[in-house]
Amino acid sequence: MKRFTLLASSAIVAGGIGLFSFKTDDRFFEIARNLDIYATLFKELNLYYVDEINPNRMVKTSIDAMLKALDPYTNFFAEDEIEDYRTMTTGRYNGIGALIGNRQDRNIVLMIYEGTPAEKSGLRIGDEILKIDGVDLKNRKDRGDGSGDTGKLLKGQNGTAVKLTVRRFGQKDPIELSVTRDVVKMTNVPYYGMISDEVGYIDLKDFTATAAREVRTAYQELKGKGMKKLILDVRENPGGLLNMAIDISNIFIPKDSEVVTTKGKVTEWNKTYTALNPPLDLDMPIVVLTNNHSASAAEIVSGVIQDYDRGVLVGQRTFGKGLVQTTRELSFNTKLKITTAKYYIPSGRCIQAIDYSHRNPDGSVGKVPDSLKTAFKTKAGRVVYDGGGVLPDVVTEAPTPTPIALSLTNKGLIFDYAVKYRHEHPTIKPAREFRLTDAEYQEFVKWASDKEYDYTTQVEKDLGTLEASAKKEKYFDQIQDQLKALKTKVSHSKDADMLTFKNEIKALLEQEIAGHYYLQRGLKEASFATDPDLKAALDLFKDMTRYQAILKK
Repeated sequence: MKRFTLLASSAIVAGGIGLFSFKTDDRFFEIARNLDIYATLFKELNLYYVDEINPNRMVKTSIDAMLKALDPYTNFFAEDEIEDYRTMTTGRYNGIGALIGNRQDRNIVLMIYEGTPAEKSGLRIGDEILKIDGVDLKNRKDRGDGSGDTGKLLKGQNGTAVKLTVRRFGQKDPIELSVTRDVVKMTNVPYYGMISDEVGYIDLKDFTATAAREVRTAYQELKGKGMKKLILDVRENPGGLLNMAIDISNIFIPKDSEVVTTKGKVTEWNKTYTALNPPLDLDMPIVVLTNNHSASAAEIVSGVIQDYDRGVLVGQRTFGKGLVQTTRELSFNTKLKITTAKYYIPSGRCIQAIDYSHRNPDGSVGKVPDSLKTAFKTKAGRVVYDGGGVLPDVVTEAPTPTPIALSLTNKGLIFDYAVKYRHEHPTIKPAREFRLTDAEYQEFVKWASDKEYDYTTQVEKDLGTLEASAKKEKYFDQIQDQLKALKTKVSHSKDADMLTFKNEIKALLEQEIAGHYYLQRGLKEASFATDPDLKAALDLFKDMTRYQAILKK
């Protein structure tokens, strides 16, 4: 505590010198004054608070609360979080390559990554991890992202072995597995392949340091297999490194073309980035799939393809994150990831949708209103707008899961049945061909009949609102018979809904089961048959006259 006070006092003394030199700088005075308040407050807490306080946790909490008032992307990383930060930016960590999640107080293997120690050891999706190197995991929580207790216990130096005690479905006694840790590389392109004889597909899910290389490799392999048209999928891609967005854009646009311009408070940092390398292809027809979770670097690539009329965007409007973060080194091996600029794509537009700098009185933030959006033009003269993400050229409706499908998924019943199915069926057909028979679907319905899950449909919610309004406004007595009849009519039956929404539930089951056999590749390939955005892209490629017409003014 003395050390903290001394450091804080030193900072304030230095602040005093600056204050003396710049007496008119009221802002600097306010900073120095509030630092002094903070230091004295912390000192009093440490001396007099009834319980012992943890200085690291207290300061981290206060910093996080302060940064939360700015935007969601300005973050502080304490010393013990630096490894997580490196994983986030590089996609690499030392561990076993399994995603662990806590479900009903059980640590369950939710996914195993291809080619990792976890896969080689024989660990399976659905296994419950009871102990790690003899440490009992009972009552330990894991956030599901590898950063909780379980994730930390699984990580370690390369070449070291970790012993897992696992309970597997269908086996009475726990089993022991020894897994040798290694460098685990989370791939940016978890899947690529040929969708048809001439259409290739690349699933780009992240923008860590190897993203551009992975996309180039995937493109070249698919080209060697006869690819003549490309679908680039950036749905659910949260973004990442700016230089990777530039390099990936460069694959499809000419050398020296402008990719993105950054503008912020520090004018010396403002810069226009251009394509530095010869492109791989300037002519191949491209469709980029987007949705409202495509953000940041994913939006740069999408926006560049659209602004140069290089391809057609299909899907839903993107997230709208036009902000650039820079990492700054702080004392004691801590880091600050800080929003330093906005980015502007070649048409001149910034796609930032939310204005964090002007918060409402209640602390909430609003989106840029349509009246303040400005029109820009693509290279061919097509009109595009700023301030609201990137709007696709072909807009599709975002899939909305039915209440029963959502409930079955959230309660883990789809996952649990896939674990059961994997145990009972040693092999299945390739993921693209795998289909559940009607008899197998009925087995699932029977299995789920005594499981705990329920849901309220939107119609039932609306009727509840109507009834409450009727009571409040004294109309209930007049319409209660009609309301009762309506309730009876629309009251959901699980058995009936299992039949009505069979196709949707069956598709979810098939994807989950395929994932248990073929991991991420299985999940992706099993989704092809029911993916509406993919179907829209393939339909567009079948009508190249329409494709070309979209790209014209």
